[in-house]
Amino acid sequence: MSYKPDGWATVTPRLFTQDVQGLVDFLKRVFDAYGDVPAGRPAEITIGDSRLMISDGGGIRAPLPAFLYVYVPDADETYRRAIAAGAETIEPLSNTPYGDRRAMVRDRWGNTWQIATRSPPA
Repeated sequence: MSYKPDGWATVTPRLFTQDVQGLVDFLKRVFDAYGDVPAGRPAEITIGDSRLMISDGGGIRAPLPAFLYVYVPDADETYRRAIAAGAETIEPLSNTPYGDRRAMVRDRWGNTWQIATRSPPA
């Protein structure tokens, strides 16, 4: 018997917000995430090959912003979708010295998302 549920990583990000459905809708629009918001338990949302949990904290945990680095197939397109979905730019798209094309945005729930695609070597 496994010490964790099938399909879950050892470390799982968990975000607390007062607007679970709104944040889940944002993730679906921007990152092509999928998953549902079940009653009485955290939402289990998948982005690419990663899962995260999102909940309202059950009245005992305050909203807590996260800072997540997300690799996507096309950073430019994902960045455009994030801005269209209401995120604000913290860092515009640029090429890093370590090979990522990356931008950083903040969503309306206070979470920071670094959106990156590994660039091919020059």
